[in-house]
Amino acid sequence: MPITPATATHSSSNGTADAILLELVDEDGATIGTAEKLAAHQPPGQLHRAFSVFLFDEQGRLLLQQRALGKYHSPGVWSNTCCGHPYPDEAPFAAAARRTYEELGVSPSLLAEAGTVRYNHPDPASGLVEQEYNHLFVGLVQSPLRPDPQEVGRTAFVSPAELAERHAQDPFSAWFMTVLDAARPAIRELTGPAGW
Repeated sequence: MPITPATATHSSSNGTADAILLELVDEDGATIGTAEKLAAHQPPGQLHRAFSVFLFDEQGRLLLQQRALGKYHSPGVWSNTCCGHPYPDEAPFAAAARRTYEELGVSPSLLAEAGTVRYNHPDPASGLVEQEYNHLFVGLVQSPLRPDPQEVGRTAFVSPAELAERHAQDPFSAWFMTVLDAARPAIRELTGPAGW
């Protein structure tokens, strides 16, 4: 993992994991504090900073990931290319690039900001709540994927029609359609006539 000033404070030299802190924000996205990751997702949820990445191949197909079965939150469901939370004081862009590499073993060849969206999505399966101020990113992937099996169960590149078919038959994350719809203007700008 690339070491940045933000990630350096969240790495442990003896191999033990520190408590993961999230950045709490107000309704305008201004930082107001921190909370432990799992605590922030307990009902009713604490509003915190997050990011969602949508990467496309050269044919304009969206890269989906099926979350690994061992994930504490939304295991086994399909979702966008990558999503997660910046560490406190870590820029959302840097966090998006970092987690894309950690989860999928690839760095985007292009990554651009695509706005923000605020939502409140309870997850019925886990009982956890996604109360998020989400920074959206779109980009291109042109290198072979090397997914981390602890993070990612499967991947798939899909056209809009294939996504609609998959979404109708397979479980997706509670936040997926909200972030996809919010990112659509930037996705259309990136992919042109691909139909998004």
